[in-house]
Order: sequence, then structure tokens, then C-alpha cells
Amino acid sequence: MLRPYGLIVLLTALLVTTTAMAQSTKRPRDYGIRFGVLPTGPLNAITDVPGVRVGQVTLNKGQNIRTGVTAILPHDGNLFQQKSPAAIYIGNGFGKLTGYSQVDELGTIETPIVLTNTLSVPTAADAVIDYTLAQKGNEQVRSVNTVVGETNDGSLNDIRGRHVIKQHVLDAIQQAKTGTVDEGNVGAGTGTVCFGFKGGIGTASRKLPASLGGYTVGALVQTNFGGVLQIAGVPIGVALGKYSFKEKLDGSCMMVILTDAPLDARNLKRLAKRAFMGLAQTGGIASNGSGDYVIAVSTAYRIPHETASSFDDLKLLRNDNVSPLFMAAIEATEEAIINSLFAAKTSTGDQGNTVEQLPVDKVVDLLKKAGQAR
Repeated sequence: MLRPYGLIVLLTALLVTTTAMAQSTKRPRDYGIRFGVLPTGPLNAITDVPGVRVGQVTLNKGQNIRTGVTAILPHDGNLFQQKSPAAIYIGNGFGKLTGYSQVDELGTIETPIVLTNTLSVPTAADAVIDYTLAQKGNEQVRSVNTVVGETNDGSLNDIRGRHVIKQHVLDAIQQAKTGTVDEGNVGAGTGTVCFGFKGGIGTASRKLPASLGGYTVGALVQTNFGGVLQIAGVPIGVALGKYSFKEKLDGSCMMVILTDAPLDARNLKRLAKRAFMGLAQTGGIASNGSGDYVIAVSTAYRIPHETASSFDDLKLLRNDNVSPLFMAAIEATEEAIINSLFAAKTSTGDQGNTVEQLPVDKVVDLLKKAGQAR
């Protein structure tokens, strides 16, 4: 006989869509739109950074559940025992990101990064603790610093219903994989709104040429914010008549930056700050009610939880050599945000609210007239 919790998990599983296939939507680059000057990685995704995995669970049930979970894992080992250097930059702090103070103090991350909706952060954090404690080698662990970020999807999702349960978070972590990352109305982006249009999950990457180090920088974003939309420098929001203070557009953006460049926490925070410049290039304004955070992680080396040595023997990139990475973070973040808009589809959700998708054909015509698309 199933216990009540097991029954809930079983019933909920029947209502969950797991993102096994990418959406067929054309990405901006397929229309000849370019962002910056650096080349992308093969997938133009955060998973171009070797070893990085992404898992997503999408809850799209009935008339009012439009939410989900997105998990990002820097490597496939025991993240607690083999920590990754990390930093977090707060662009605007109206948000509920867990784990900030320890990451800021120690410069490491020890769990998967999880994104979800605002009121599901405690549930997600609890699930990440369960996941960490269950890992082989963590039998004596008594402190876990979870990193869970959020945006408020209450326009389309019955957010007060708190439909994300721990099993959804565990599923997203356990299903995380390398390769193509689904974008748009998936995972933590299922119910989000961006620049007044349907937002979602977006990703992009940059691969530096060998002469600049050959490093990869990948970005993944959860877009749920307002401003005056710009694409490749063209004021699309003005042309479409949809922008902040003309309409009520507000919200948040979570940005996750991964790189295989050997950076310490100090230079990772500098990298994170540049990602915020990528958001600005899309027309985001970091409004009063916006929770805008960047989590930056290096996969170049790992910091053991326990070691017999009193010293870390690290080979780190010098300050003079990080500028190309800064540009890569700006470009990848900008493109990831626009990718989220191009992939997202019109959605009707809680209380009959409908959020229309970006009118891609009209946008492409505007960009062609401006010489920014084929």
C-alpha cells in the first residue's frame, strides 16, 4: 500500500511533462541575427562548457499550473566533496536566492544550482538537502549550503498552490544531462513573462579563439522581467508599443554563468557583473521589484571538502587575461535572453490570464529593415 506521500508523487508524476525533446522553434541565429563578435560553442548552450549538465521538469497542468524546475550541475561528481569555485552578484536584490552568504564568504558552491518559482524555494532547498545527504561519501555531512534561485510566475501560475514538490526537484537533478538544452516554456521558465511577452528558459555560449585562451563561457537564464526590449541594438519594444511605464512590466531574471576558465571567486564575481551588462543590452532595467542575480561558476578545478594539505595549489588566470571572458559573458547572456523569447509560446494560465509570445515574424522584419537580420 502506498503511503500518502508516495501516492502524491505517483499522481503528480502523471501530470508532469519532462522535457525530453527540444522545441522546434528557430533560434535568432537561424534568422541571421547576431549578437556581438565572438563565436559560439557547438550547441550555443551552457552545456558547451565540458561536464556541465542541465535537467528540467515542466508542470503544465489544467488551467492554472504553469511552473517547473531547472537544475544546473557544474560536474558529474559529488558536488559537496568536490566543490567548485563560485561567486554571486546581486544586480537588484528583490528576490529569494538561498545560499548567497556562504558562497560570498567562502567562494565555493557545493550543490546543484536549482531555479524554480518564488514560493517553491523552500521546497527546492529541502530537496537539494535530501539529494546531498544521500550522496555516497556524505554520510557525516551536517551542513549543506543550497543554492536555489527564483522568479515569480504568478501571472500564469497558481503560485499560492505551491505545486512543486521535492520529487520534481530531485527528478530535475537526476535527469540532468549534457547536450541540447530546451528553451522557452520549460522548467523554471514555464510561467514566466519577459518584456510583456512570454519569457522562459534561454541559453547561449561563447568559445574564445585559441589566441585568447580557448575557454568556453556558457549562460542559462530564467527570464521574467521588464524594460524596453532591444534586439541587436534595435528598439523592438518601442516599435511594438510594449515597454515599462507604458504598460505594467516588472519581474526578475536569474542568470547562471559557467566557464572552464581557471578563475577564483574574485574574478568570477567580476565575470558575473558583466553578465548583468548583457541583460542591460536587451533593455532590462532592474526595476525596484526585480530580483536580478548572477551565479558564476568555474569548472576548471575542484576544491576538496577535506584534504591533508594546508594549501590550495592552484593555477589561476591573471587579471590581464580575463577581458575576453568578460565580453563572452556579456554576449552569451544577451543572446540567451533573446533565445528565451524566440522559443517561448503563447500561454494561458491562472485566472484565464494569457501572455502572448513574441511576434517573431514582425520582429524579424523590423530587424531586417535595420540591417540586423537576413
